[in-house]
Amino acid sequence: MMRVEERAYRELSPGYYGICTVGGMLSAGTTHLAITPLDVLKVNMQVNPIKYNGISSGFNTLWKEQGPSALWRGWSGKLFGYGVQGGFKFGLYEYFKRVYSDVLVDQNRTVIFFVSSASAQVFADVALCPFEAVKVQVQTQPNFAKGLVDGFPKLYAAEGLSGFYKGLFPLWGRNLPFSMTMFATFEHSIDFIYSNIIQRKKEDCSVAQQLGVTCLAGYAAGAFGTLISNPADNIVSSLYNKKAANVLQAVKNIGFVDLFTRSLPLRIAFVGPVVTMQWFFYDTIKVLSGAYEWRAYQAHGRRGWIHLKLVGTTNYCLLQLQEKKKLSTLQKLTAI
Repeated sequence: MMRVEERAYRELSPGYYGICTVGGMLSAGTTHLAITPLDVLKVNMQVNPIKYNGISSGFNTLWKEQGPSALWRGWSGKLFGYGVQGGFKFGLYEYFKRVYSDVLVDQNRTVIFFVSSASAQVFADVALCPFEAVKVQVQTQPNFAKGLVDGFPKLYAAEGLSGFYKGLFPLWGRNLPFSMTMFATFEHSIDFIYSNIIQRKKEDCSVAQQLGVTCLAGYAAGAFGTLISNPADNIVSSLYNKKAANVLQAVKNIGFVDLFTRSLPLRIAFVGPVVTMQWFFYDTIKVLSGAYEWRAYQAHGRRGWIHLKLVGTTNYCLLQLQEKKKLSTLQKLTAI
């Protein structure tokens, strides 16, 4: 038992959350980098929907007018900006999920997932906002800058510090619903797949099977999150490209229907796979680093936590014997 308690202590230490943060940075940064061409097209479709009115024709227009290099414009903002955001989002999600499980004792799992993901996303978007401000202008204004190195000082000289954060509230408007929907959908999809499709407990499946379930749940999470966040995504692009002075004007210019439908098929096409790969990489990194999950057990009148060498996405790392009140709360999260 002593060895288990020592291992569990490390799971709850800053090192464990550090692993989650690094995993989030690597998974989010690399996957967003990979879909930079789709992001370039999406932003241009939002800013100039008449010229870029389709996926195939849009790519063809970009290629003919600006060359193949235009498809990778803003790649540094995708890699570093979304890498930083992913670190905050995944690392703080794990942390807040632990905190809120102790505070919101009588709440169900969905509430825990919502408030944990929302809290993490607030900080993640503050970190992302300056990168996003430069990235969008680099992608839609060929003469603005080549990337972050020359884009940051140019934007600061033109608009000051406020220029980096003028899209923060719309960014929250886009990413908070997306993140809350994504994490909650992912967690519930995991439970649904194991309970109703595979009909086996997670610990009875191989690591490969578990990662396969992660991919299915990740795609569902990305698709639902995209539907919820699409209006705010269009507003963000409009504000950053000075198509509107404020949110209300942006909504008026875009139109109510277009607010929900503009660039939606393209966003679903690339956000779903991106979220899928993020969860896959995130889980894989946690497994390779030894960040395993722990699950509650009750035997011979004693309550505590038992170590399971599985992928650590949906469940909590906890150890030692717990008081009954705390244990019952955390059992909700581990779906036992």
